[in-house]
Amino acid sequence: MRRWMQLLMRGPDRAVTLGARGERAAASHLKHTGYRILAKNLRSRFGEIDLLAEHRPSGTIIIVEVKTMRSEDPPPEVHVDHHKRRKLSALASQLVKRYRLEDRPVRFDVIGIVWPEGEKQPSRLTHHEAAFESTL
Repeated sequence: MRRWMQLLMRGPDRAVTLGARGERAAASHLKHTGYRILAKNLRSRFGEIDLLAEHRPSGTIIIVEVKTMRSEDPPPEVHVDHHKRRKLSALASQLVKRYRLEDRPVRFDVIGIVWPEGEKQPSRLTHHEAAFESTL
């Protein structure tokens, strides 16, 4: 409740900006580590996929959830709970069918970013490959 009130008091723009900055940092990290970014903020009526990437050597499609927070307490990654994982799985299933990607392996990664207030760069970016599994 306190966190919600803090967001309300400072307005949505700062929270949105933090999330967008985190997604840009995550995309940059993925590019520099050999991934190809296929799409950003891929929306459907069921929700949004932050980043859609391809692992070049294997051809694996990567669904990336990015969580950016101001502090490490709790770590950003813990916000990808069971509900969020189910939603991402449903979105991935829809994506696979829509673009006929049934023959491609799909993986779910989570990137947790800690970006303290006033800093130009994140203090931590952690890429969790294959963070969870799904039965597509």
